Amino acid sequence: MTAGEGRAQRRSRLRWPRRADVLARGRATLDALEHLVAGMGTGVLALVALVSAALTAVACLVGVGLALVPAALRGVRAVADRERARIARWDGEEFVPPPPPPSGVRAALADATVRRELAWVVVHASAGLVLGLAALTLPLHAVQDVTFALWWWLLPPEEAASAAYGMWEVRDTAGAVAVAALAPVEIAITMVVAPRMARLQAWPGRRLLRPGPDADLSLRVAQLTATRAAVLDAHAAELRRIERSLHDGTQNRLVAVNVLLGAALRALDRDPATARASLERAQDAAEQALGELRGVVRTILPPVLADKSLADALTGLAADCPVPCRIDADLPVRAAASVEATAYFVVAEALTNVARHSRARRALVTVRRLDDHLVLRVMDDGQGGARESGSGLAGIRRRVEAHDGSFTLTSPAGGPTALDVTLPCGT
Repeated sequence: MTAGEGRAQRRSRLRWPRRADVLARGRATLDALEHLVAGMGTGVLALVALVSAALTAVACLVGVGLALVPAALRGVRAVADRERARIARWDGEEFVPPPPPPSGVRAALADATVRRELAWVVVHASAGLVLGLAALTLPLHAVQDVTFALWWWLLPPEEAASAAYGMWEVRDTAGAVAVAALAPVEIAITMVVAPRMARLQAWPGRRLLRPGPDADLSLRVAQLTATRAAVLDAHAAELRRIERSLHDGTQNRLVAVNVLLGAALRALDRDPATARASLERAQDAAEQALGELRGVVRTILPPVLADKSLADALTGLAADCPVPCRIDADLPVRAAASVEATAYFVVAEALTNVARHSRARRALVTVRRLDDHLVLRVMDDGQGGARESGSGLAGIRRRVEAHDGSFTLTSPAGGPTALDVTLPCGT
């Protein structure tokens, strides 16, 4: 290593943290304090549940508490469900409560979920509550020290002389300013310690309150059952849509072609000019019927995907969109035809909604292949406030869930609107 490289490394180690890093650490600290306060709340409830369970156990020793056991266990379950919901919101997961505890005392105590909840109540009512209280003292002390020099003047001399943690006696302005100098140190300690304390406080809940393998399997079966029902409903709705399109559009055009051809045949001998006009109208009606038939076929399975890639097909959709749209696609490997067709329909429906409802000036479609998933985002700078009901987005969700994919809509009032879809590509 050269001397210049060594100096560069030392400068990089001594470099002040960037403003973005400090802001990110500040947001993480505030989030951690929020989680710690919420955990302290469930810790208080866990303490109440623990005391009631302990009193019930003591009452059982003298033979009068057996009737209170189900109520005590329901109280423990209610507190544990609050903690499950808190951790699920933190981790971005769906909160799925476990089945109710057995009604019998022996069966309830033999249930693994009940035993884990009792163990969690003991841990969270002690360690979780203490961690929450300890975490709150750090920012409170920092606020106290920042304002110490301001309210020190208001204290009586005998109180002001012993108001600095007992570390030194504050008898003049220099001592009060020295106390205020402790605040940045306490803020830095809070930024380092608070996220770790929040994770430590939530660790027993993640370990003890997670559903077991049987619960995961039951949840998966329920999800697949719901998805299967949604797929069948979507399939029936698609058949009804195709039937309406053929009946109301193409069939009427073909009936008109037949009528015009019949009129042309009848007028062919007596009035050739009239027959020619009827034939021209019949030709126009046949061309319109063919166009409508091609549109129906494209909605079933776009032929463009068989001839071109998904990126080229999406480029064609963007060119036809009234709102200026840019396609950013990076797809080194093609996915299954059904997956590409679903992605095509998602973008087509999303761009239709953008053109009709968003009042956007531009849109962006991003498509990536990440491992074995196709990740798609449609974003616009419109007015926001999009809802699934009545805008075709519910149909997008059904199509995506039929592939066991995920669908997320983010559309705050004032925009922007982002539609995120993830589709398993399979092999």
